[in-house]
Amino acid sequence: MSQVVRFDYWLDPAFNRIISAAPGVTLQTCAREGADRAAWEALAQAQVLQITAAKDELPRRWFVSAELLARCPKLLAVSSSGSGCDTIDIEACTRAGVVVMNQAGGNADSVAELALGLMLAVLRRIPESDALLRSNQRSFSREDLMGHELRGRTLGIVGVGETGRRTAALGRAFGMQVLGVDPALDDAEMSARGAQSVSLDELLRRSDIVSLHCPRNASTLGLMNAAAFAAMKPGSIFVSTARGGIHDENALHAAIASGHLKGAGLDVWDQEPPPASHALLRLPNVVATFHTAGVTHEARRNNATLAAIQILQLLSDGERPERLVNPDVWPRARERIAAALGH
Repeated sequence: MSQVVRFDYWLDPAFNRIISAAPGVTLQTCAREGADRAAWEALAQAQVLQITAAKDELPRRWFVSAELLARCPKLLAVSSSGSGCDTIDIEACTRAGVVVMNQAGGNADSVAELALGLMLAVLRRIPESDALLRSNQRSFSREDLMGHELRGRTLGIVGVGETGRRTAALGRAFGMQVLGVDPALDDAEMSARGAQSVSLDELLRRSDIVSLHCPRNASTLGLMNAAAFAAMKPGSIFVSTARGGIHDENALHAAIASGHLKGAGLDVWDQEPPPASHALLRLPNVVATFHTAGVTHEARRNNATLAAIQILQLLSDGERPERLVNPDVWPRARERIAAALGH
């Protein structure tokens, strides 16, 4: 029997249903708090760990670190619930011969839709209008809430993976010119994904809207700092549905408060949820959401289904995962999987 372990964070029921129905596979759900001994015992016997991608949903001791891997010698694979791997030390997994899988693209439609929603909310000043209508103040005119259209503007996308590709398509549907930067794509592939390939400097200089869709890693942490915001076009807006830490929150606040940027739409934060006293939440031209870009019924069901199917393919056939995050691990991981499961 192969054992899959997960913790008791919310996961669409499709995951449990698919894994539990598979012959030769058991599923154990462990408590995040209050039963550590039982959780460690389960992890020590597990072949696969299904883990949340959200860093603030899980106590740090359950993050996939070198220390955890040392206590889990039978572990063959770690599966993220989303496209991000903030709770997984990918390099440590590679050194240990452990496969890391994600669900890249599973929630791309949901994230792209919210990114466009944030753009509209900021430019059309939707939250400001809503707040005024709910207040006792009535000394304002429609012109006091005048905003801007998306059509004719330039959208700059940082990271043109599956979500970036879908955001580009929505941007074009609204009549925007789309620029893109992604070190993994050449000019031809960027064009095929609906964006004109440019450097980051050019994207910041030309874009009316800069939207982040890149992963959080060593090369992107702090990417949008004070210098980057200063390089953005005066009066432009910033949107992120990527990950907290890629943009500097203090630098962004300064850029908006000074009037250099018109506003921002933020779904991701250094701390999630951010404290109510956060300086960015006090700005009327910042539209804030709680890392919900990929949290729709459709996206959660899709990601859970993709994760379960990918796990079962690995356990039953030893197939190379379609969404393998650390491809360098595969030769060694394949040998470990064959030895453990007889493939």
